[in-house]
Amino acid sequence: QLQLVESGGGLVQPGGSLRLSCNASGFTLDFQSMGWFRRAPGKEREGVACIGTLAGATDYVDSVKGRFTISRDNVKNILYLQMNNLRSEDTGIYYCAADQWITVWSCLNSRNGMDYWGKGTLVTVSS
Repeated sequence: QLQLVESGGGLVQPGGSLRLSCNASGFTLDFQSMGWFRRAPGKEREGVACIGTLAGATDYVDSVKGRFTISRDNVKNILYLQMNNLRSEDTGIYYCAADQWITVWSCLNSRNGMDYWGKGTLVTVSS
């Protein structure tokens, strides 16, 4: 059984940085895409950043472009999200997800469609 475990969340001041990690263990499939999603307080879960596992193409929601970078260590099976210049509106629970069939170009819009999910890590941006 595949498990995705997120880490790296915490409290950070506006303008600060955090790096989230997602460790994949168990039966690791050749996923089409992996991504980071978040649920802000009082809002629906949204796609933040996705990466195609074959060619490494990436896609980001507009609000994080230029500030967040998604990457993957294919040897260690770890997915990362480097978050810089954090804003209060970035606060939320961040989830790692993976899917065998959904491509990177559909991943951001698949907040309910990804096959595998972690339990999330809390990011709080506040002064």
